[in-house]
Amino acid sequence: MQKQTKKQLFIYFLIAASFFGSIIFVNFNHEFYDQPIAKVTEATVTDRTETVDQHQNQDIVVTQQIMATVQNGTYKGETINITNEYSGSHAYDHSFQPGDEVFVTIDDSTLTGTIENVKRDKYLILVAWLFIIILLAVGKKQGLLSVISLAVNAVILSFALDIYLQNSDISLLIICGISIVLFTVISLLMVNGLNEKTYTAIIATLLGTLSSLLIAYLALFVTGEQGLRYEEMSFLSRNPQTVFMAGLLIGSLGAVMDVAITMSSSIFELYEKNNQINLKKLKASGIDIGKDIMGTMTNILFFAYVSGSIPMLLLYFKNASPLGFTLSMNLSIELARALAGGIGIVLTIPIAIYTSIFFIQRKRART
Repeated sequence: MQKQTKKQLFIYFLIAASFFGSIIFVNFNHEFYDQPIAKVTEATVTDRTETVDQHQNQDIVVTQQIMATVQNGTYKGETINITNEYSGSHAYDHSFQPGDEVFVTIDDSTLTGTIENVKRDKYLILVAWLFIIILLAVGKKQGLLSVISLAVNAVILSFALDIYLQNSDISLLIICGISIVLFTVISLLMVNGLNEKTYTAIIATLLGTLSSLLIAYLALFVTGEQGLRYEEMSFLSRNPQTVFMAGLLIGSLGAVMDVAITMSSSIFELYEKNNQINLKKLKASGIDIGKDIMGTMTNILFFAYVSGSIPMLLLYFKNASPLGFTLSMNLSIELARALAGGIGIVLTIPIAIYTSIFFIQRKRART
């Protein structure tokens, strides 16, 4: 008991030290950036202009004169003048207050600056720590393993994309396919350990994701991709269809994995409670569970995809774009992804049921 307490105290100390250490680091890490960073010391509004466009949208443009102190680089410690314009809607710009930190380019001759971006790492680290602390408080050991698996998966994804960018002759679908195998195996093994439940979830996740991809590919081939608008990918120098299919593959993985582990955990829990349960009853129970989670998971996937298009939908509607044009431009890709993910969710349910029953029959045969 005492050893357990010491271990817990050490873990708490390690988490607290990591938290405060990361907070201190992001507040004093200016020297790690190549681009100059300036801290706003004074911001004064010098002009306000009301604007009205051709669609009678009203806005206001505000001009700020900013004094800022350079935090790194050649001009560290110097005070620079910055002129900043922002709109009342804040669509593509920002207003700044004393204490804000921004990335700037500096004119050597006049010692004036132009704001390029906002330094947000200290806010991002707070949000990240809030997520981690909540996950640890609720999940304890499983929460810690989830954080680790998430970090590992993020590194794998970043590495995979780097490989693709440096080797464009390699198919993005192949790279993403290998990545989802690693995501699935690492995530489920770390969180649930080596057991039949995990093996079932891995098999169901991979088969469900692959099935949704194949059906989506078949549907796009038969329809000639009519109705899909790739304009949002027009800035890419790569094949937009391949990028779309790769995003579909990665995007549906999370929901499919969730359904797979839920189904396998439920069925194995029923079996552990009653080792003599009839397989037909076990199958029927699995189908009932699948029906309960099918609708909610499909809705979650739909809202997750569509919610990202809300700002653009509002922008198009505000500028009097026709309803059909607006929806096709902003929702065709997202709806296709949601439908493909929904197919994967539905297919994963029977796959998980029959795979679980297969492993249960093997367990019974060994006893």
